[in-house]
Order: sequence, then C-alpha cells, then structure tokens
Amino acid sequence: MPVYQWVGKTLSGEVRRGEMEAPDVKLVEARLRRLQIIPVKITERKQTFLARFQRRKVGGKELAIFTRQLATMLESGLPLVQALEALASQQKNPYFQEVIRKIKTSVEGGSSLAESLREFPRVFDELYCQMVSAGEAGGNLDEILKRLATYQEKILALKSKIKHAMMYPAVIVLVTIVVLSIIMVFVIPKFAQMFQEAGQALPLPTQIVIAASNLTKRFFPFMVLGLVGLVFLIRWYYRTEKGRYQIDKLLLRLPVFGELLHKSAIARFSRTLSSLIASGVPLLQGLQIAGKVSGNRVIEKVVEEVRLSVSEGQSLAEPMAVSGYFPHMVTQMVAVGESTGALEQMLDKVADFYEDEVDRTVETLSTLIEPILIVFLGGIIGGIIVSLYLPIFKLASVVGG
Repeated sequence: MPVYQWVGKTLSGEVRRGEMEAPDVKLVEARLRRLQIIPVKITERKQTFLARFQRRKVGGKELAIFTRQLATMLESGLPLVQALEALASQQKNPYFQEVIRKIKTSVEGGSSLAESLREFPRVFDELYCQMVSAGEAGGNLDEILKRLATYQEKILALKSKIKHAMMYPAVIVLVTIVVLSIIMVFVIPKFAQMFQEAGQALPLPTQIVIAASNLTKRFFPFMVLGLVGLVFLIRWYYRTEKGRYQIDKLLLRLPVFGELLHKSAIARFSRTLSSLIASGVPLLQGLQIAGKVSGNRVIEKVVEEVRLSVSEGQSLAEPMAVSGYFPHMVTQMVAVGESTGALEQMLDKVADFYEDEVDRTVETLSTLIEPILIVFLGGIIGGIIVSLYLPIFKLASVVGG
C-alpha cells in the first residue's frame, strides 16, 4: 500500500505535516478532513532502491521504547489512533514505521489493538498481544503497557548481561585461532627452512611444532571450510525441534555457563508469568507463554509438563518441585504465593533474586575468565616460541663449545 506525504492546515491556521498509508489520495483527504485538517499538498512517497533491501526487523530496544511512549500518550489522554500516528511519524526504522501505520489503519477500521498487533507476529509476540488484550478488556490499557514496557526493559537488560558474559571469551578464542593460524602458516615454515639448512637434529618439541605447521599449511583451506561448514551445520540443527532441545540441554550442563543460562531462564520465566498474571491473563495460558519466553527449550518442555499437571488440578508448586529444574527456593516461594494469593508478587521477587544472581555470576566470570584465557593464550604461544628457539640454543652451545 502506498504512503502519502501530506501538508495541511488546522482550523486555527497551524501548518501540519505527516505521512499516511492509504490506497489512494482521496482517502488521505477524507481522513485529514475527519481530523479537522485542511489538506494543502499530498504527494506519494517514492520508495528508494536501498529501502527495498533494508532489513525488515524490529529490535527489542525499539519495541520497548514504542511501548513506553504509547503508554505515556494514552495515560495523558491522547486517542489511540492519534498516538499511533505520532509514533509512526517519528520512527527511524522504515519497516517499523510501516507496521505501525498498518496497525493504525486496522484500528481505524474497527479492529481492536490486540487483533491488529496479531497481524505482525514477527514484531509482537503472543505475550505482547495477550497483555494488550487483557488491558483492552479491563479498560486499563495504559497501565498494562507501562507494565509491559518495564518487563521488556528488564528482559533486555538480562539479555545484555548474558551476551556480555559470552562475548569476551568468544573474542579471545577467535583471536587465539587467528594468531595461531598466522604463526603456523607463515612464521614456523621460515624457522623450519633455517633448521633444515643448519643440518642439526631437532628436539622433540620442535619436531612436533613443525609437523603441526606442515599439516596446518597443507590443509588450511579445508580446515577453514570445515569450520564454516560446522558452524552452518550446528545452526541448521539448532533450527530443528530435536536439535534445539539437545543443544539447549547441553548448554545447561556446561560448567559455570550452564548455571548462568539456567538462572537467566528462571528469571525470564518468573518475570513473564508475573507480568501475565498481573495483567489478568489466566494461569494456564500464562504458563504456556512464559515457557516459550524462557529462552531454553528444556525449560519450555518442563513448564509445559507443569501446565498439564496444573490443568489436572495440582498446585503450581508441586510439579515444579518434581521437575528438578526449579530450585527449592523457587518452589517454596511459589507455594507461599499460592497459599496467600500473592503469586504475582512472589514471582516478581524470584525474578529479582535471579537477575541479581545473573549479575553476580557475570561479574565473577569477568574476573576469572580474563586471567585464565591470558594464561591459556600465553601458554600456547609461549610453548611454540620456546620450541622454536630450542634448536637455536643448542646450535649456539655447540658453536661455543
């Protein structure tokens, strides 16, 4: 659907500008007059060549800002359609701008906001739509949106911490691979040629290093292709249902990192379920959504089993305790929340506790990993250098003798 740029004047003579998505110019004029704006100039916006190839994606930060701004506008009394129009006009992401305009058009046509959001599942997930639907039904959409924005901001902060914890060792390992490749392919062959010309017997460490260098130089292209192929194979396997489950299960068993991912999944599950319950979403439906948002297929499967047990009449805490994936403290707080009618508050406390645990784990990792990786990298490169200089020391001692 084309987008039209318009210039108009209000009844008081104030000049207004904006953009509007519509099938034709006549509909743009009709909508502007309905908003008490007299159209002066309406032109169709031409799509640039680069815009056709721009990435059609909305980031989590963009979505959180949109939610917070929409909640503020609705709280101040601005009508929903006007709020959506204002937010669309200030979006820098062309795709997100297009999505918001389509939502606004759908709302103008009589659809609810939740129904309009469901037309874009890649941008607004089931959690978002369920909370908006509950807010519209309860007449407190602005409050629900504020709660949703807070939830998104906390989840974004949690994801950022996890990425920070994973990024540093990944960069160090990558640098190690690059440095070793350069040494093996370009540096060691020079030393090997020099030792061959000297005609002296080489020590065992030097022989091993030279043999490794020869293998690396000979099969280097195949190693690179194999590594790239392995990465693509793992990514493909991870997209399958079985592969996602197996890899997530393996990640949870990793030392230190597995514990970090486990705590993160519990924090996300607790925060999501708390937000859904507070918004008026039924518990069974909330469990289904919270399991998917946890970010780990193993936890998602466990939560689905918990949901089935709850649907059969059990309390929430009992199947969580039996699963073995929820710590005793979590199940105890959930049991207290169920008995006192304060499940939402208890889940919030669990989420706060495990988010703090993630913070502490990330700080510990940052403190421990740096010296370990430096020693590891220094040990490998230092060992190679020593093995290369052993024949030189031996040759110097022979010449000196």
